[in-house]
Amino acid sequence: MKKLFSDSFFLATALIVVVLFGIAGYHFELGLPPLVGMLLAILIGIILLIGLKLIASLAKPLFKKISFGFLTTFLSGLLALVILKMFAFRWPSLLFYILVLWGFLCCVLLVLGLKKVKGGKNNKSGWVMVTTSLVIVALGLYGFNSLDGDPYIKDKTQPKNNTNSAMLSEMGVQDPSQKGPFEVETFTYGSGTDAKRPEYAEAVQIKTPTVNASRLLPEWKGKKKKWREKFWGFGVENFPLNGRVYMPKGDGPFPLVLIVHGNHSMVDYSDAGYAYLGELLASRGSIAVSVDQNFINAHWSGDFRGKEMPTRGWLLLKHLEQWKKWNSGEEPDLAGKVDMGNIVLVGHSRGGEAVSIAAAFNELERFPDNAQETFDFGFGIKGIITVAPTDYRYEREITLKNINYLSLQGAYDSDEVSFWGMRPYRRLHFTDDFKGFKAGVYMNHANHGQFNSSWGRSDFGAPLKWLLNLKPLVSGEEQRQMAKVYISAFVETVLKGKNAYRTVFKSADGIKDWLPNEMYLSQYADASKKTLLDFEDDLDVTSGKENVQIRAENFKIWREEGLKSRDDGKQENNALVLGWKYGKQSKKDSLPQYHINLQKELKDFSAVDTLALSVGVGDISELDLTEKENDLSDSGFNFSIVLKDSLGNKASVDLASTNSLPVPIKTKFTKFQFLDREMMGKDWEVQLKSCYMPISLFSSKNDSLDLSKLYTISLVFDKDSLGVVVLDDIGFYGDGKLPEKPPILD
Repeated sequence: MKKLFSDSFFLATALIVVVLFGIAGYHFELGLPPLVGMLLAILIGIILLIGLKLIASLAKPLFKKISFGFLTTFLSGLLALVILKMFAFRWPSLLFYILVLWGFLCCVLLVLGLKKVKGGKNNKSGWVMVTTSLVIVALGLYGFNSLDGDPYIKDKTQPKNNTNSAMLSEMGVQDPSQKGPFEVETFTYGSGTDAKRPEYAEAVQIKTPTVNASRLLPEWKGKKKKWREKFWGFGVENFPLNGRVYMPKGDGPFPLVLIVHGNHSMVDYSDAGYAYLGELLASRGSIAVSVDQNFINAHWSGDFRGKEMPTRGWLLLKHLEQWKKWNSGEEPDLAGKVDMGNIVLVGHSRGGEAVSIAAAFNELERFPDNAQETFDFGFGIKGIITVAPTDYRYEREITLKNINYLSLQGAYDSDEVSFWGMRPYRRLHFTDDFKGFKAGVYMNHANHGQFNSSWGRSDFGAPLKWLLNLKPLVSGEEQRQMAKVYISAFVETVLKGKNAYRTVFKSADGIKDWLPNEMYLSQYADASKKTLLDFEDDLDVTSGKENVQIRAENFKIWREEGLKSRDDGKQENNALVLGWKYGKQSKKDSLPQYHINLQKELKDFSAVDTLALSVGVGDISELDLTEKENDLSDSGFNFSIVLKDSLGNKASVDLASTNSLPVPIKTKFTKFQFLDREMMGKDWEVQLKSCYMPISLFSSKNDSLDLSKLYTISLVFDKDSLGVVVLDDIGFYGDGKLPEKPPILD
């Protein structure tokens, strides 16, 4: 053994193994203190290295011509590192082994240098080697971290061509992220026996019964069952109902908001990370509860891979069931405190998919995956909010009806890299008499984790998180400010009927003084919209709803297609793609034009007040571009909208006169572009923005225009000589149902 540790090559190999195993152990989620995990991993690494070297020694006769010590050290070190990569370092192979070679070079220089210094001979060369190894380490770390940054930022903190939009605050509407007049009482409820969470043990104010989820989660078995039950002290037959309550002081009854986390590590508890929302909502007159579901989260023993999704949704309903009992008098301090007909569910990550599942299960009599489990819920869930949600974990596709909906997403979300929350938005449909709405908001430079105050800036754990490009991210405070504005405004609108806040969801242009200075793409719809074209009906590009006829001319690109996410997944939305390129000397009659011909008059057009359409930027690389023209790939493209009546009278208004033009939001998730393509997909995906044109603008341009005889809506691309745009959901708001116009002025 003494001879073994006098071998410089073995010592260098052992050093790199110790360093990497120590790093992995420090960050591995075992539920132990990090230093204990690090020491345990180092011990495993050393034992593994020595054991593999001893095993390799048995093959000595086969390698007589090769230095036996070199060979056994090389094989044992390589095997140890391969095992480390398999179980701890989830880096791409190329990057991992480049790191190993770089680290090994540094370790060889360091060990040889220290031996020379210790031996008393060639001290000078020894110190040079030691210094060189340290310099290489410093330069490597500096170079690695210098790869951070946003190559796409330019001046795009706000979209191009901002209009002078009227601010809601100037109209006397209060910032919904500001604390309200209520004092807030906080407490926890739970099983009262939680061995890991004192806040749900001796600190609980109200004890709750456990619930049996065995029919919903039959996957609670094997090592998942063994290790989880050993850690938590309970199993699937007796899941606790644990929650953190933020309650306004007063008689009530108050609306109820449940907030649920996603699939973070189960030993890094997530439910405290929404206190900023709980305290805000309670101060404004709603009871907010952050629900604990950590016991079904990821663990080193395994992830349920989405099989637990029904349980996540069902548990929310069991919490509501308990609140109903308390409200009816079972708990005197809470009797009559809750308006059980006014409930909103908020979910983050997998919790975002869970709230859709809960809303669907709320209407069912039996669990669809095992009808032996009966349901009796029927709570007054008026809305759901999904924050950076999944929409693919549960094998059943959830389609909802007549419920208010909001989804928030960050463009720099490394965990859920696409805006999956817009898929349930598309599937959600309203009847004509429904008074609610649906909306989606896409924020640049926001990530996945910072919507939870305890998850942090990195969407991955170490060591994988070191590959992430974190420099472009907004601060956690800024990201949570965005969440407070939108979530609070949603609660104020849906649960308290304050329709002045509905404008918040139509466009970020009128609330810029409430939000961090970033780019936002908002989409909005409600039942009052008369949609002429949504491109979902058939394969015929020349027709639309109710016999609407289409004609297009002078385009380089004209097609309808299903939009893709950055990783080529489906957005579950069809849209129109138009591309054009023409010279500056082109005649007016050769301009690209897209004509929507109405075959019959719109009923009661006098009640229509707004023309609306969703707009995005397509991929202009599809056009034959010069190098200079290609510089416009990050631009928004303006065009005119022309209304023409059956008598030939017409009026034209350009899009940018009342809207900020949408631009592509591009991202660099990791330090390496090739790694982005491998792990995340493309550097952007088409995200649309709802744009609005007040009908009064057209009338002011030509008072002879008779809108009751509207015949043609034309999109004329006369403002930019080239571009590719994506269009969807073209139609009108009116019939007296739109509460207020978007905050846009000429």
